[in-house]
Amino acid sequence: MSGAGKKITDVAFKASKNIDWDGMARLLVTDEARKEFATLRRAFDEVNSQLQTKFSQEPEPIEWEYYRRGIGSRLVDMYKEAYDSIEIPKYVDKVTPQYKPKFDSLLVELKEAEEKSVKESERLEKEIAEVQDLKKKLSTMTADEYFEKHPDLKKKFDDEIRNDYWGY
Repeated sequence: MSGAGKKITDVAFKASKNIDWDGMARLLVTDEARKEFATLRRAFDEVNSQLQTKFSQEPEPIEWEYYRRGIGSRLVDMYKEAYDSIEIPKYVDKVTPQYKPKFDSLLVELKEAEEKSVKESERLEKEIAEVQDLKKKLSTMTADEYFEKHPDLKKKFDDEIRNDYWGY
């Protein structure tokens, strides 16, 4: 196997082990997102299995003696000499250095967005809990109890009463 093919299969294999497919699937909300995610996972698995099978196998060695007996040694020797003189170029990765910094900056942005999202989610959950609590207590709550939780609204009403402004 060529060095590049082996490197690609190794990277793909390691990547497939590090992906938390189930964890990502739990984060999806809509059915359409789940379908797209399933498609992505199938495509990844298909490509990964092709990489594992096609690039992980060594080519079978050529049986030169078999061909010498059937064709003749002179012609086979010419082919063997030409075959042995072929140098397979080594893979030089020119793409990764270009995109590695971009990828790293995207990872940083992703972490920041994730932190923002978690904070916003926590804030919204607290707000939902407050609204549900308020909904339960609304029928028995007094104005004073409501104004304890919303002092800015109490100040606004007090200012309106003090200034004799009744909304018309």
